[in-house]
Amino acid sequence: MNTRKTVSQRSDYPQFCDIQTRWQDNDVYQHVNNVTYYAFFDTAVNQHLIANDVLDILNGDLIGLVVESGCRYLSPISFPDQLEVGLKVSKLGNSSVTYALAVFVRGDETPAAEGHFVHVFVDRQTRRPVPMPDDLRAVLGALQAN
Repeated sequence: MNTRKTVSQRSDYPQFCDIQTRWQDNDVYQHVNNVTYYAFFDTAVNQHLIANDVLDILNGDLIGLVVESGCRYLSPISFPDQLEVGLKVSKLGNSSVTYALAVFVRGDETPAAEGHFVHVFVDRQTRRPVPMPDDLRAVLGALQAN
């Protein structure tokens, strides 16, 4: 019995974020270290939210806290690879969102890694979950997986 999950394709993602690997991303094994993929995910998500004016990271009343993340590594990448991080929303709740992400070497159809990332939106002061505002919900809804 095959228990391996199906690998996503570039066409599964409605949004992409370009990322250039850096010399320091490589580890002693000459590939990008596993922890760096989480920074790629964080960059792709927050870049999209900031670019769409639905997250003010410095002064907004609402902030997104990461409560869960994971990554499945499929093939190695290394400096100086140029990457594209695919982004979609797999679950949209009242105050939380689950993103599905994939790291592609520029131009590749299959990802080098796939992951997920869960944001819970909270009040900056109380750190308690709050319902997403309509503008944020609309931006995230446009990324929902079919």
